[in-house]
Amino acid sequence: MAADFVPGPDLSAGMPGQSEKPEVSTKAPKEYHPSGKVGYGRFMQIVRGATFGFYFMTCCIVIHITQLIGAPLYIINREWFYAYMAMTKRSFAITTALMTHVWGPTTIRISGDESVAGQITATPHGGVQFNFPERLVLIANHQIYTDWLYLWWVAYANSPGAHGHIYIILKESLQWIPLMGWAMRLFGFIFMSRKMATDQPRMAYRLNKLSQRKVDPRGKTYLDPMWLLLFPEGTNLSGNGRRKSAVWAAKTGLKDPEHVMLPRSTGMFFCLNELKPTVDFVYDCTVAYEGIPRGKYGDDYFSLSSTYFEGRPPKSVNFFWRRFRISEIPLDDPKAFELWLREQWYHKDALMEEFMTTGRFPVMAGSKIDFVETQVRTRQPWEIIEVFSVVGTVGLIWHNVKKSFGSFASVFGP
Repeated sequence: MAADFVPGPDLSAGMPGQSEKPEVSTKAPKEYHPSGKVGYGRFMQIVRGATFGFYFMTCCIVIHITQLIGAPLYIINREWFYAYMAMTKRSFAITTALMTHVWGPTTIRISGDESVAGQITATPHGGVQFNFPERLVLIANHQIYTDWLYLWWVAYANSPGAHGHIYIILKESLQWIPLMGWAMRLFGFIFMSRKMATDQPRMAYRLNKLSQRKVDPRGKTYLDPMWLLLFPEGTNLSGNGRRKSAVWAAKTGLKDPEHVMLPRSTGMFFCLNELKPTVDFVYDCTVAYEGIPRGKYGDDYFSLSSTYFEGRPPKSVNFFWRRFRISEIPLDDPKAFELWLREQWYHKDALMEEFMTTGRFPVMAGSKIDFVETQVRTRQPWEIIEVFSVVGTVGLIWHNVKKSFGSFASVFGP
């Protein structure tokens, strides 16, 4: 999934990393894959594909049925409706977390600079806890299509959990995908046509909804949690996207970054101006996948088949976090904001260069450990039961109603 937004200089020197770092090859053999040889033969790939497909489609169908069961709440009470749909969104996050843990396990390696010091901590049982705010704008470079999956899991690992309140800006065509597109519309995701004249009123409406203050029974006002995920590059990194970025850089006289694409600023500028009265921070995540050779791209290697069927998921997904206070971002002038955003993307490029050279991002600032290492997983394996709870309960009620009606008819019938 990719958001619709554009361009990135601040070539900050990389901070020192760990003393022991793996050597990263910049040359790729003909059959090279960052995760090594295929882990399963053809037969087992078919078995894994079938079980993966059954699990994922079953969960998606059940989640969408759950959404349809709760859809009438939109007429009865809007607050109940949005809370209910947040519950279904949590179910999807649990579905993908367990799916990745079983079929595509990978190490998640996390660090960040001083701005997020103390907000990312390892848990006693090998997990991670993020202590990010309930409301924020999250931006990231877009390496492969599954970036959104790993970032959604970050929302799940946040305290309190934000996985039921994440919103993603997507290409308009995705809303017409059977089942998934309909479900995403009920999730409240924002679909863009990449034409600002058309998109601006649509975004203004949705962002206004996300900024509305509520009143609790005691008369106290509050805001619903919200994580708005934006990919300012507009699409995932690929050979075609890389060429377009280079052409744009040459046309405008800008420096073309090597490891990321120049970001688009218009959409993000609009979003931040709409949200600045109710959101204090932008959280920036630089994402890198282990072993991708210089000049190659993640989507050359990590397809759905490679990650979940062949047994070749990324060896590690690496996050480097930074935080910006919205009040310190130049939101009064679109040109100044474009320059600011481009500077952050040049900084990302410097971070990516350090990763390409050393195999690691800079170490965690203000922490006794260099990195938090964990895996995408649910806190408890039985959490998946939540996905089926509403449909199961409705089915049980329906069964008992039919049984009671049948008993009534047999007693009082002719």
